[in-house]
Amino acid sequence: MRDEITAATRVVVKVGSSSLTTNGRADLDRIAALVDALADWRASGREVVLVSSGAIAAGISPLAMKRRPRNLADQQAAAAVGQGILIQHYAQHFATRDLTVGQVLLTVGDITGQQSYRNALRTLERLLHFGVVPIVNENDTVATDEIRFGDNDRLAALTAHLVHADALVLLSDTDAVYTAHPSDPEARRISEVRDAVADLAGIDTSRGGTSVGTGGMQTKIDAARMATSAGIPALVTSTQLAREALAGEDVGTFFHRTGKRRPARLMWLAHASKARGVLTLDQGAVRALQQRGASLLAAGITAVSGHFQAHDPVELRDPQGRVIGRGLVAYDSDRLPELIGRSTGDLDPQLRRSIVHRDVMVLRPPEARVAPEPAER
Repeated sequence: MRDEITAATRVVVKVGSSSLTTNGRADLDRIAALVDALADWRASGREVVLVSSGAIAAGISPLAMKRRPRNLADQQAAAAVGQGILIQHYAQHFATRDLTVGQVLLTVGDITGQQSYRNALRTLERLLHFGVVPIVNENDTVATDEIRFGDNDRLAALTAHLVHADALVLLSDTDAVYTAHPSDPEARRISEVRDAVADLAGIDTSRGGTSVGTGGMQTKIDAARMATSAGIPALVTSTQLAREALAGEDVGTFFHRTGKRRPARLMWLAHASKARGVLTLDQGAVRALQQRGASLLAAGITAVSGHFQAHDPVELRDPQGRVIGRGLVAYDSDRLPELIGRSTGDLDPQLRRSIVHRDVMVLRPPEARVAPEPAER
């Protein structure tokens, strides 16, 4: 038995499009089976938040589309039709178990600002207070930059942190993470992950996603790592094994927590905020941040790019341009260039505070560092 699952009182469960639809229509049998598993969990006095994909997939057939549309306008049209169908089926099936559902549609913007992040939290907490099963999805009908949040796996990890969940369960068509694609005869199930770098080294996740979904196994691994780094254990398995997963049985791949729970502001900063600019650091500053947990001072900055205001998120990059972290900057972008490279003693007293304080900074572990993206201009 997986004690961290059986001991959980609040879980976030994410289900993918292909697990809910067949041939472009909502699959009522699959939805009913999932609802029964979640309702049985609720019947034990515990809480569940369901992050459900499937709006676009459910709208494909009613709009006489042959496949998942590629252009944004058609995706939004399919989502507008499919979301209503999906939530109707959820409401009907949960009602047979005397449970009420509440629809919560989010956009990237809803959780990339601190105030809207708090608003989303308040809504979800009140729904849970009233005994409602919140059903969360990306608000695909109004997405502008991209139709997806990055994928609903990532949204589920953020939601798990948002509602202080005890565990995250990621459901798909595949029953676990394997050492190779499950169709490979040599593939073996990975039962648990304690160190993602070591335990998942060399696995093949290249063939991911489905014709109606956007995610794949790699997105689930990324979401699991996001959750576990914030102290939330995660389980990856198939939708058909949802009941067994919630019962703590040895199914799927269990990701042990690797970090401690973070303040909501730091989780928002690390995974949901949009960087408004870039600060490039010298190697001495990089060492001070990584090895001593120091705040970033003006003397350690070699370049500034982007347009931002004080308290906006900015990326922190090493001399090679690799992203090492993110933080909330203390100065506007038009003021900062006159300060960079200068020692604290050379600055006016009112300008001697840190550029990014360590309390509003999150650093990436070495294996998670990524190549830079262009700063917003």
